[in-house]
Amino acid sequence: MLLMGSKLIGIPIVGLQTGTKLASTKAPVIDPSNLRVMAYEINGPLLSERPSFIRIADVRELGEAGMIVDSSDEFVGVKDIIALQKIYELNFKLIGLKVADEAGHKLGRIDDYSLDSDSFVIQHLNVNHGIFKSISESGLMIHRSQIIEINNHSIIVRTTAKKLEPIIKPDKLSYVNPFRTPAPQTDNRQTK
Repeated sequence: MLLMGSKLIGIPIVGLQTGTKLASTKAPVIDPSNLRVMAYEINGPLLSERPSFIRIADVRELGEAGMIVDSSDEFVGVKDIIALQKIYELNFKLIGLKVADEAGHKLGRIDDYSLDSDSFVIQHLNVNHGIFKSISESGLMIHRSQIIEINNHSIIVRTTAKKLEPIIKPDKLSYVNPFRTPAPQTDNRQTK
């Protein structure tokens, strides 16, 4: 099922053993190489170190109550998992990132995204045009298959505009009016 990324910020993390709220999500840690949410940075009074994270691999279920985990033992620090530390130190923020097409035309900035609730892989980017264009136009939804490049400053996407074919001028003799039907020919054959 696809979920909006903004709906997963500030949701409770509930312990399966106690059934109580242990923490809440603060911000996603997104791997820019594959646009996958690896973990969420979390807030809460029970945390032993700051910053603390819940890895997606440790989430048992995502439901109406929030993210369900076994216990607060699932919370990790930034230095506990090397792969998580490397991605966290990149400080990659998807929201607010500029989006341009391969021709260099600015399309806007990312204001939200949708992700698959099973794999936590980002599927679509919601792009807002800006204040003036948003009055007359709605935003764009870009599928992950259109992404060509992700760098520190922007995301480059494949353009969907069709390239213009060269115009071939027809000969004057080959011009046929498409709205004029040829006159029916009379049958001059004699029947006996």
